[in-house]
Amino acid sequence: MDNEYTPPQVWTFDTESGGTWAKINRPVSGFTHQETLPEGEHPLQLYSMATPNGQKVTIMLEELLALGEQGAEYDAHLIEIGEGDQFSSGFVGINPNSKIPALIDHSDDNAVKVFESGGILLYLAEKFGHLLPQQVPERTEVLNWLFWLQWLRALSGWWLRTLLCLCARKNGIPD
Repeated sequence: MDNEYTPPQVWTFDTESGGTWAKINRPVSGFTHQETLPEGEHPLQLYSMATPNGQKVTIMLEELLALGEQGAEYDAHLIEIGEGDQFSSGFVGINPNSKIPALIDHSDDNAVKVFESGGILLYLAEKFGHLLPQQVPERTEVLNWLFWLQWLRALSGWWLRTLLCLCARKNGIPD
């Protein structure tokens, strides 16, 4: 077959066409530039930013440390989403969706890559045996709220961005 598709090694995207928000999202997958992520000294490596989703994971890790879980010590690395750090080859290697937060757990022979704040919260709760009940009814109630929170944050973020853009346009401010 002569018309076989070969994806490009590095994806490109015209950020000028999307305004301010084009820097944090892309209509294509894959990394846009080669860059290795930093690694610290602890088994848990958190790649994030102080957004609501990023803060959820940091709060969980700090709660685990307060409970005496020494294995919850972590290194936090800033991912500047406004600069496109989430599109680096290193970050996309952890989260192919290019969204923060992302976590790598090096505590075992095989590193575990976890992404999406809810997925990371669930992983940490199960790994350390804290903050997630074992009994099915109680566990289900916690998971109900966890999944609801994921939906609520996404929806409220979308509404907030939409409202800000509409207000800016009404006042002649480019988005």
